[in-house]
Amino acid sequence: MDERAAIAVISGERRDVVACGLRAGCQIASWGYAAAIALRNAGYDRGWLPATKLPVPVISIGNITTGGTGKTPVVAWFVRELLRRGYQPGIVSRGYRSLDGHINDEALVLERLCPGVPHVQDRDRVRGGQRAIDQFGCDVLVLDDAFQHRRIQRDLDVVLIDALQPWGYGHLLPRGLLREPRSALQRADVVLVTRADQLARTELELLSTEIAQHRAGETPLPIQFRQQEWLTIDGRRCPLSTWQTQRVAMFCGIGSPAGFRQSLQPYANVVVERLFPDHHHYTPADLDALERWRQELGVAALVTTLKDAVKIPASHPLADKVFALQIGTVVESGAQVLAKKLDAICPCRDEFRHAA
Repeated sequence: MDERAAIAVISGERRDVVACGLRAGCQIASWGYAAAIALRNAGYDRGWLPATKLPVPVISIGNITTGGTGKTPVVAWFVRELLRRGYQPGIVSRGYRSLDGHINDEALVLERLCPGVPHVQDRDRVRGGQRAIDQFGCDVLVLDDAFQHRRIQRDLDVVLIDALQPWGYGHLLPRGLLREPRSALQRADVVLVTRADQLARTELELLSTEIAQHRAGETPLPIQFRQQEWLTIDGRRCPLSTWQTQRVAMFCGIGSPAGFRQSLQPYANVVVERLFPDHHHYTPADLDALERWRQELGVAALVTTLKDAVKIPASHPLADKVFALQIGTVVESGAQVLAKKLDAICPCRDEFRHAA
């Protein structure tokens, strides 16, 4: 079963007998998953399982659901903020769905967003973190997608909740998309609600209240992803108005295509879309098919995410017809709260204090 078919089942979109049977089986499996998660967390909470303390401050960016909550632009925001404060940050991640000998799509995007910042991908993130310190001289680490990775002690635990799909259809894996129950939010030092601007004010208030119930009344901080410009495969920049009137088609392979689709609305006249699985690696056959699709549609261009665009070689004939929407993270109402939390572990260094 592919990713979209699975979502149709667990979301309840499919109501046929087979789908009902699959949901029942997934529910039974989720009970075993819940027991395993509870036992593992108890092990760390009670000290039965050791957590390694690295010799530099560690900031974890993660979530409690699978799929896209916008971790990559938030990681980039923290990295740039640490650079501004005078630190030499390094990024550490597992390298999920990377091809042998190659970094994954998220690392490719972070290379674009944070040029020159070391990024170590290692299934053993304790080893990866130590390598970032020893080999690259990093004096603070940002762990990408590490809320559930408790083998490393962290000084700041940041959890992201997607405003458009906050609870992964309300069930733990595999019945839903929750990696942990909502009660796990009490472990976080701060909760950020991503894509907050795409939710009506009353709905955002209800979500904030619901999150606060799991955090002793502490409300989350809303953040936005603001569209900045269009980027071509070879790195050229184009204004946001480029595709507002011309017909274009959209394709992507990300965890939250709905969020991307909504972010495109003011900036692109999208007439049709094609979706791929999250973290999809585009083969030459895929790219050939996309170019034929574009020609058959008669559209001026294909628009996609930066995460997808970095996997398309500039040498392919499709490349000059693909434009990626570059998105930046905006922190407004929660800026002072985040600044205080960073001050506690990475205060602005003296030589950078005046510039800040």
